[in-house]
Amino acid sequence: MSGSEKPQERAKSKKKVNLNRVPMPKQEPEERIHNFNEVARGYTFEMAVEEARRCLNCKKRNCERGCPVSIDIPEFIAAIQKGDLEVAASVLKRKTSLPGICGRVCPQEVQCEKACTLSKKKAPVAIGRLERYVADWERLHNMTTIPERGAPTGKRVAVVGSGPAGLTVAADLAILGHEVTMFEALHVAGGVLAYGIPEFRLPKEIVQQEVEYVKNLGVELLPDTVIGINFSIDELLNTRYDALFLGTGAGLPMFLGVPGEDLNMVYSANEFLTRTNLMKAYLYPEYATPIKMGRKVTVIGGGNVAMDAARCAVRLGADSVTVVYRRSRQEMPARLEEIENAEEEGIVFFFLATPIAMLSDGRANVAALECIRMALTEPDESGRRRPVPIEGSEFIIETDTVIVSLGTSPNPLIASTTPDLKTSRWGTVVVDEKGRTSKARVWAGGDIISGGATVISAMGEARRAASAMHEYLTSGSKKIIPPSA
Repeated sequence: MSGSEKPQERAKSKKKVNLNRVPMPKQEPEERIHNFNEVARGYTFEMAVEEARRCLNCKKRNCERGCPVSIDIPEFIAAIQKGDLEVAASVLKRKTSLPGICGRVCPQEVQCEKACTLSKKKAPVAIGRLERYVADWERLHNMTTIPERGAPTGKRVAVVGSGPAGLTVAADLAILGHEVTMFEALHVAGGVLAYGIPEFRLPKEIVQQEVEYVKNLGVELLPDTVIGINFSIDELLNTRYDALFLGTGAGLPMFLGVPGEDLNMVYSANEFLTRTNLMKAYLYPEYATPIKMGRKVTVIGGGNVAMDAARCAVRLGADSVTVVYRRSRQEMPARLEEIENAEEEGIVFFFLATPIAMLSDGRANVAALECIRMALTEPDESGRRRPVPIEGSEFIIETDTVIVSLGTSPNPLIASTTPDLKTSRWGTVVVDEKGRTSKARVWAGGDIISGGATVISAMGEARRAASAMHEYLTSGSKKIIPPSA
């Protein structure tokens, strides 16, 4: 641009900001409450290109810094703008082995999209939807390419757990030339992706295709193998493997500890979703694994898992589904789009309340919840408002099925069979900034260290651990100093 150019001409040459996000097509509520098909239908090619063209291609790449696995976001979006989807897919695969999953279930609105320059105008580029589109295009056109693997290092790595953290670390290390074996306790790989997230949010066909991609990198998968029972950590390290990664997640449900919680028809969200998703209760009688459920279902909790359980209950035939949450709608940790989907599907929310007892029908079945109303205090140092009970505000909610969704903690099996593995008072494995545990040659990542976070954060932790493991395996040193206790 010449210095003699007039201000009006310079203004015309600048890219016009488009604040109109392309909406995602989805099933109508009255249709989707009767099936488990995916709610969001995905972009068409024209929609994807239109949305991609909203990207300003910022030099600072704030969106990339907001991504836990540092995907080259402007680069893959630029490829979509040009219609070069093969290049877009290859850019994604540099940093993520699970784009079809991340594009569906990761909370982009508080990560990459929150960091987008257009977020200041409340219209960030729909990065997650574009990632999903590219991954689906690659899958549907059989265009998946396997990256070139590094020269064999002769080192063997055991990965315990095949959820998002395990799949990520296995893929990264296999590409770097290591021999990787992935152990899975269940008969199906995928971890929480397989047993926890419903079909209407994450089709299992996509999960298994992402698993196949990792296997095609040379990773060996051994299902139906429980570490801590079939083999101990020490047995794996002493007999075959040079290093080990723990990615077993957090599958131990938490409960309220109130009277009546042991009544019939009181489920943890983990059990309810595992029976629905992994054991395919939603396909009964094609699969002979039904889940017993009444007509009035109450879900306790306000996270994504609570939304998943409530929305499954609707599809399984409940007459009414109520969500009880002790804070307000604004404080709910679930993704906004999941809350909105649940509201569209007729789910009723009861905010600022918490159960204090579960009441029996006299035959050991739950018949009602006794709750108390809550008030929020002024924000504390962290900015969070604490709920406190309002004296004398007790009330009753009639219900015949209760699903408790209050979070999870790691199964204690690994820790109980590995005495030199340091854990916190919450049962999570203690690691340093590189994912290294107190036990030599053992790293960890995902929910086993956080107690429950997001798929993409688990992947980010796994990538950091994989980098540190590769450094150790190729350093020529046989000793590793664990983090201080």
